[in-house]
Amino acid sequence: MDLSSRLLVWMQLAESCGVTTLQQGIQQVWMLLLICLISRLLFRLGGVSSVNHIVSMFAGMYSLFLFFDLHMLWVMLLSLLCYLILLLGRHSSSKGLFLSTAVLIYLLIGELHLIDTVTWHKIRGSQMVVAMKAISLAFDLDRGAVTAWPTPTEFLGYVLFVGNVVFGPWISFSSYKASVAGRRLSWLWLWRSSLSLLKSQICLLVSSCIAPYLFVFFIPIHGNAFTDKWLHAYENALSFHFSNYFVGYLSESSSMLAGASHIEEKDSIRWEMQVVKPLNVEMPHSMIEVVTSWNIPMSRWLKTYVFKNAMKLGTFPALLVTYTASALLHGLSFHLGAVLLSLGFITYVEHVLRKRLAAIFSACILSRPCPSECSHQHKKEYWVMLLNLCFTFLAIFHLTYLGSMFDPGVEEEVEEGYAAIHTIQRWSDLNWASHWVVFASWVFYRLIL
Repeated sequence: MDLSSRLLVWMQLAESCGVTTLQQGIQQVWMLLLICLISRLLFRLGGVSSVNHIVSMFAGMYSLFLFFDLHMLWVMLLSLLCYLILLLGRHSSSKGLFLSTAVLIYLLIGELHLIDTVTWHKIRGSQMVVAMKAISLAFDLDRGAVTAWPTPTEFLGYVLFVGNVVFGPWISFSSYKASVAGRRLSWLWLWRSSLSLLKSQICLLVSSCIAPYLFVFFIPIHGNAFTDKWLHAYENALSFHFSNYFVGYLSESSSMLAGASHIEEKDSIRWEMQVVKPLNVEMPHSMIEVVTSWNIPMSRWLKTYVFKNAMKLGTFPALLVTYTASALLHGLSFHLGAVLLSLGFITYVEHVLRKRLAAIFSACILSRPCPSECSHQHKKEYWVMLLNLCFTFLAIFHLTYLGSMFDPGVEEEVEEGYAAIHTIQRWSDLNWASHWVVFASWVFYRLIL
C-alpha cells in the first residue's frame, strides 16, 4: 500500500471510527461532568459541612442513576450495609478485617445468586470503589488515622462522592473531607480538569481506532503465522491498555472537577491527581512499575490496607493475598483472576531474580530504579543499561501475553465477562510462553541463589 492509499484509509478510518467514537464518548460523560461542576459550585457556596456531605451524597446517587438506572440500588445497598457493619463493630479493634470479610461475602453472593451477570458487570466498578472506600475508612478508624466517628451523611457522602463513584478512583476519607470543604475556584483547577478530559478522549481514540489496526494500516508488518498471532496479541493488549488509560484520565477529570485532589501550599492551591502513567506501562523498567502505574490509587490502597497487613505471613504469601484481594474485588472473573495471579508470580520472580543479579554484579538492575546514593559499583555502564533494557522488553512480552485475551469478541461475551475457555484458548495459542518464561526465570534464580 503506497502513501497516498494509506492516507486515504486513515481519513476514512478517522471519519467512520474517530468522529463516532468521540461523539459517543462525550455523550456518555457530559452529564456526569456537569453534575461534578455543579456540585463543586455548591460546595463553594454551601459553607456548612453537613450540607456539603448531603450534596455529595445526592449528586452521587443521581450520577449512579444516570449510568445504571434502578440497578444503582445495589450500590446503595452495599453502602448502607457497610455503614451498618461499621456500627455493629464500633467498639472492636478489628473493624477493618470484619468489614473486609463482610464486603467480600456480599460481593460473592451478589455475583453468584442475587443479580444477572450482565447487570453485575455494569455496576461492578462502582461496587468496587464503594467497597475500597469503606474498608479503608474502617482500617483508618482502627489505627487512629481517623479519630472522629463519621456521621451517616459523612459516610454516604464519602462512599458516593460524585467525583469518583462511577469511574473511580479511590480517595481517602481525609481527602474527601478536604474536597467538600469548598476551596476557592481557579483557572488552574479548570485547566487541569480539562486537560485530563482531553487525554481521556485521545486514549479512547487510540483504543478504538488505532490500536486494533496498528499493524494493518499504521505500521504495516507482514510475517508468518507465528509472528502474526503475536502482533495481533500486542494489538489486543494495546487496545486494552488505552481503554484503561481512558477511564483513568476520565476519573482524574471528574474527581478534580468535583473538587478532589488539591494540595494546599503557602499562598496557593495546586491541583494535581495522577491515576495512570501510560509511559511507565508501555515502556516499563519492570513489571512492578507496570503494576504500580496501571492504577496508582488502587495500588496505594492495596499496599496500605492489604499488603502491609498481610506482611506478617511473609513477603510471597502477602503478595499472593494482595493479588487475590484485587481479583476478588474485581469479581469472580476467571480471566481477570488468571491475569492478576499470573502478575503476582511474574512480579515476585522478577523481583527476586533482579535482586540476586544486582547483588552478584553490584549493579543497578533492581526492579525499582536505584537512588543516586546507592552502594552499587556499576550504575550507568552500557552493559547495565542493556540489561535493564532486556528486562523492559521482557516486561513488554509479558504484557502482550497477558493482554492477548482482551479482544473485543462477541458483545455478549464482553458484557458477561470472558469464559474460562476463552482465556485458556488465547494463552494456548501463544504456547503458554509467558508462564514458561517465568518458570525458567525462577529455576535460574534458584540455581544462582
